[in-house]
Amino acid sequence: MRGILRLGVLGLFLGIGSMFLAACEDKPVDPVVLPENFTWTVDYSPSVKGKVIINMKANKANYFTAIFKDKQGDVTVESPTGVASYTFAAEGTYLVVLQAHASAAHYIERVDTIKIEAVTLGDGYSTPTSYSGYNLAWADEFSGDALDLASWGYDIGNGSGGWGNNESQYYTSNNTNCSVGNGKLTITAKKESQGGYNYTSARILTKGKREFQFGRVDIRARLPKGQGIWPALWMLGANFGTVGWPKCGELDIMELVGHQPNRVHGTAHFGNNPPSTQRTATYGLSSGTFADAFHVFTMKWENNLVEWYVDDMKFHTLTPSNTGGIYPFNEKFFFIFNVAVGGNWPGYPDQTTAFPAEMKVDYIRVYEADPTASIIQPITQLELYPNPASDQLIIHSDDPVYSYKLLTSDGRLLEQTTSLQPISSITLSSLFSGSYIVELNFENYVVRKRFVKN
Repeated sequence: MRGILRLGVLGLFLGIGSMFLAACEDKPVDPVVLPENFTWTVDYSPSVKGKVIINMKANKANYFTAIFKDKQGDVTVESPTGVASYTFAAEGTYLVVLQAHASAAHYIERVDTIKIEAVTLGDGYSTPTSYSGYNLAWADEFSGDALDLASWGYDIGNGSGGWGNNESQYYTSNNTNCSVGNGKLTITAKKESQGGYNYTSARILTKGKREFQFGRVDIRARLPKGQGIWPALWMLGANFGTVGWPKCGELDIMELVGHQPNRVHGTAHFGNNPPSTQRTATYGLSSGTFADAFHVFTMKWENNLVEWYVDDMKFHTLTPSNTGGIYPFNEKFFFIFNVAVGGNWPGYPDQTTAFPAEMKVDYIRVYEADPTASIIQPITQLELYPNPASDQLIIHSDDPVYSYKLLTSDGRLLEQTTSLQPISSITLSSLFSGSYIVELNFENYVVRKRFVKN
């Protein structure tokens, strides 16, 4: 009986197996076809800090996935076209997992690395180390480990009436308030008591050591922000000690009030008695703040003419014609760098103000006109169009252009080219949408213009 039963069960199993085999033969399952020839490129956005764009391609792929391994966690971007982008917030080397999918469960996978450096995070705008028609008269690149006391000195204390502005800080010469290292000068405002005041900071000046009359001044700096914070890069007439203020004249290359971190001000103060008469103008960023990256604050200073620039964009002009005949700005001046806390203009810190508040200065460069250089007559007409542009930027100029550079909005070089024949247009097809700078090189001078790529 047992043997017969075994045979019966076996026959049953064989019968069922035959049925399944017959079913499989009736409905064959197609094998999964995986994607092939998986390739990709990694590009860094020229206009958005920390942004990477990945273009993936593969044969027989239905869609793609990029998994960005950020420090805060994985971020998955699914793309039917193969284009995936992500913006990193900090420097570092990151992994990205790339997948070409036949289906959700069937895909091929590759791993790549992405390196985010300071330059891709928008380290900021910079200017050249030389200009045609100018000689470098003095520069401080802050390359040492201490403030150069042959060029700089300190103002100590709170001054008369908070330096005349009811400020709340006590200026010190401590290296906790003023330090040099890693190629930068750092002036730090701190919430700490000293000299009867609730805050400390630093105010340095070149009085009696570095004084100048006319030229081009470039100062590259990143500025602090916050209610009641007041950084400034400015100049006073060298005769301040004898004639007093405002008769000596004051040229504020840059001032920022911390509750408006996207705006800086350029101002001239003058007059025979306090308070001063002033002429001022404001430059605002289209996005971000002056705390996000370095910017270059420039003053072009000639006899009877002062011009203010941010990142080579002019925003203010002063001549004797708009000062009512009082014009002390043809004399020697010295520099002052400081971060004030509180005062009549910025107001005072509140619970939202973060301390310490740092102003970092990368360099100051002073250029004086070369007396041996020939006078260059600037072009009488220069037009770039259309702006915004799509694929082509047309150059219309009285003078021929033989070379140009394409730069990001913060001054990083993307492309440069030269030609044996005058250039009449620039191809923009390689650029992503965003704001850019084109540097046109004429025979004896250089012109920078901003444009927008659609």
